[in-house]
Amino acid sequence: MRMPAPTTEFCVHRDVRVPMRDGVELLADHYAPRTSSPAGTLLVRTPYPRKWPFTSLYGAIYAARGYHVIQQSVRGTQGSGGEFEPIVNEAADGHDTAAWLRDQPWFTGSFATIGLSYLGYTQWAMLSDPPPELAAAVITVGPHDFHEVSWGRGAFAVSDFLGWSDAMAHQDDPARLRKIVRGLQAGRIVEEVAGRAPMGAAARELLGTKARWYESWLAKPDAGDPYWVPRQMSAALEQVDVPILLLTGWQDTFLHQTLLQYRQLRDRGATVALTVGPWTHGQMTTRAAALVGRESLAWLGTHLAHQPEPDRSPVEVEIVHGGWVDLPDWPPATTCEQVMYLGAAGGLVDTLPAASPTPASFTFDPADPTPTIGGRLLSPSSGYRDDSALAERTDVISFTGAALASDLTVLGTPVVELAHTCDNPNHDVFVRLSEVDPKGRSRNVSDGFQRYTGDGDRAGLRLELDDIAYRFRAGHRIRVIIAGGSHPRYARNLGTDEPALTGRAMAPATHSVALGAGPMPSRLILPVDRQPTC
Repeated sequence: MRMPAPTTEFCVHRDVRVPMRDGVELLADHYAPRTSSPAGTLLVRTPYPRKWPFTSLYGAIYAARGYHVIQQSVRGTQGSGGEFEPIVNEAADGHDTAAWLRDQPWFTGSFATIGLSYLGYTQWAMLSDPPPELAAAVITVGPHDFHEVSWGRGAFAVSDFLGWSDAMAHQDDPARLRKIVRGLQAGRIVEEVAGRAPMGAAARELLGTKARWYESWLAKPDAGDPYWVPRQMSAALEQVDVPILLLTGWQDTFLHQTLLQYRQLRDRGATVALTVGPWTHGQMTTRAAALVGRESLAWLGTHLAHQPEPDRSPVEVEIVHGGWVDLPDWPPATTCEQVMYLGAAGGLVDTLPAASPTPASFTFDPADPTPTIGGRLLSPSSGYRDDSALAERTDVISFTGAALASDLTVLGTPVVELAHTCDNPNHDVFVRLSEVDPKGRSRNVSDGFQRYTGDGDRAGLRLELDDIAYRFRAGHRIRVIIAGGSHPRYARNLGTDEPALTGRAMAPATHSVALGAGPMPSRLILPVDRQPTC
């Protein structure tokens, strides 16, 4: 992994009991370096087993380099007392753990937090009111607002959160073989359950008596609902002043949250750095693990162990097919817009064509929803995938450009504007940007999605797709795919106004997209690396 050399041996004290204010005790493992001059203290709070890979990722690597590491199981998980209810107790329990740290004879006087995914959320919960001893944080693919990641596009992210709830409900199953088999089958099981109506009852059959939070999430789409307000840690972005390193992947399900965190902290003048690679959520512990470990050690060395500051730019990103680059900011200012227009016969052209007398159209049928292929998911089927089959479906329309004469590097947020109407006011719009190779195989690059209600007469729409750093290669073609959904990444739109939890009735939606010149031409806008012609 090309880590700095270990500096010390260490021992591990298992099942250390940490008291909370209400008398509940949480279990933790203490990785203690055998040195008289420790580098600092790290706190990791997790709902997952305190075993491999976390023994290595957040235990041995740091303890062998002089850090005391407390790896703690959050309330109601892995032997810790109380009941696990996601995101509810993390702020209070995190602060009680910080108070416990102060009283330990080995405590170094300051500490940092570290971790990925839910382990990142536990950090944001603590950062909403940072203890005075908190000196730094390393947050990898960590959300701060669970409503935004589950309902932020207007449709429930059923694949991610039904899959995660199912995994949490069964992670304590005693039979190892059953856990392995269940893990292999998880994607198929979730897809089958998500395709049944009503969604709440179908999910409960899968979850049994566990994961009671799931129906509450599914029943509350409004961000202002009193249920969500105490579960959102956006306040941390407005007041935290400790140095924060953010790491994510272009195909991570929480990419949008991480980029938002970076922008808000940057705008406030906080000390923040961002690293983005071509990874999925799951790959942060595999393909990305070595780089994440090295950058984390460097950040902690500077901001916790008072070592020399690492030589890094505020932003480091890997351009897919283009290698790593250092940038002063994200998105970079050195881009200009390149526009491509959706044309007749499925073309994607550089100049605005004349208005087509016939719009492109397709019908979304909730009884046979357009499937998810790849993209920003928690599941193993996430990431860059061959999506050729998606463009061939009758419930999508696609537009493909000519072979590129030279490489085209896109840095930032692609935008699709559509002269779009729909005969059903309750509908979704899913847009995908893909790259087609010379053999005709298509691969996803970036997605955009939005649910619409009560606006069937709307004359057009503008969708921001996921941020990318991507080099479309010479000889390849750019493709835009438009559909009425992406299921089960987003819960299918039933075409009615029934609640997601209990809805049963279904109605199709026929979409139309006008092509060529008009009040709002249908077009793709790409922020490209500046060319002499821009």
